Amino acid sequence: MKTHRSIFGKLLQEFRLVASDRRSWRILLFGSLNLLCTGCLLMWCSSTNSMALTAYTYLTIFDLFSLITCLISSWVTMKKPSQVYSFGFERLEVLAVFASTVLVQLGALFILKESVERFMEQPEVHTGRLLVGTFVALFFNLLTLLSVRNKPFAYVSEAASSSWLQEHVADLSRSLCGIIPGLSSVLLPRMNPFVLINMAGALSLCITYMLIEINNYNAVDTASAVAIALMTFGTMYPMSVYSGKVLLQTTPSHIIGQLDKLLREVSTLDGVLEVRNEHFWTVGFGSLAGSAHVRIRRDANEQLVLAHVTNRLLPLVSTLTVQIFKDDWTRPLLTGTLSSSSSPSAPPLGSAEGYATVSSSSLPPLLLSSGGELDPLTSTPSKPSSPPPEFSFDTPGRNVQPMVLPAPGHHTHRPYGGLGLTYGASPYTGMLNQGLARPSGGLGLGMQGLGAGKHFTLSHI
Repeated sequence: MKTHRSIFGKLLQEFRLVASDRRSWRILLFGSLNLLCTGCLLMWCSSTNSMALTAYTYLTIFDLFSLITCLISSWVTMKKPSQVYSFGFERLEVLAVFASTVLVQLGALFILKESVERFMEQPEVHTGRLLVGTFVALFFNLLTLLSVRNKPFAYVSEAASSSWLQEHVADLSRSLCGIIPGLSSVLLPRMNPFVLINMAGALSLCITYMLIEINNYNAVDTASAVAIALMTFGTMYPMSVYSGKVLLQTTPSHIIGQLDKLLREVSTLDGVLEVRNEHFWTVGFGSLAGSAHVRIRRDANEQLVLAHVTNRLLPLVSTLTVQIFKDDWTRPLLTGTLSSSSSPSAPPLGSAEGYATVSSSSLPPLLLSSGGELDPLTSTPSKPSSPPPEFSFDTPGRNVQPMVLPAPGHHTHRPYGGLGLTYGASPYTGMLNQGLARPSGGLGLGMQGLGAGKHFTLSHI
């Protein structure tokens, strides 16, 4: 019981916050008139037995949903972001638009289902209040649309794609504006979808009234209901798709090109090496949020780069999070000597001549290339001045000698493939001679015959 009281108290507190704004009183006034009009239309639908008037009444119910959305939008502008809702409450507007359009589409599907049943057995339609109800609904719908500024639906109607009804009317409008140029400001580039659906529904009801009065053709009422339901569904569907994509935190398609251009400009800034893990999405209608990781050089100024990146992206992305981190080459530079044997013959194994030795007690071993030198800036080997030696294992066209195993009791040292790997009586002795294992506990690797009589040793003590 206390929980219900607390929820009711919070709702009452938020309603008082909305009611403190004078613009909200106009919304509440039109909402009351809309409820009164909807009640009268529903009674007339029952008395006339008209399915077309029922379908048109659903547009009046949609106007009530749009007024509620307008109240939510007014409340959102008064609320500030909190620790729980760091992006604010703008997504409530998106949710209200999505729910309103989906509910009206469900109503249109219900009309289609009832109309199919009425086609089987068409009842008689009374036209006494059919025309009166049409004009009353049209008047209140247009009055609500033109008197109350509905920011969420105004944005969605412009940002969403055109409905099939708008496309057909736009084709007719271009032809008409060619004859009467003064109508181009009203009809082009496309009409307001809500005004268009109300005008089209009223025209359909007027045609229904005339056909029933003249020819007593009652089936046209059901056909008119199907037409109004299809027009309603086709008008609301693009808005549902657009608001649904916003709820799914997708990047708007019409902004992708601008974002790509800005990201290319950011990647060319001084000190910027890479822009990665970028993600941009719409928090609310007209509000874009984004985050990105920017990798910069080690000698670059983080604050300066951050300021430049922010200045480039903020005009398009209102809520921006940028993480700056420097290049990840954080290992200290290695020091060592690199020497090459000048004589064509290889020195004996175990001698210190003709070897380049790099030692470190705490760093991982680095790969050295033949004839390479360490770059003091990157700690990586530079490219050799001469091409590396070629190795071939059983390549066609080359004379490869087979390996001859020694006879029992006979000890010999025979290189295999010119790699300096020797075979002797004791494998441990061979490893010691080659420098693969040393009694001192260190690890050494001797490579002989890598080209031009050069010998290198990489030791890790």
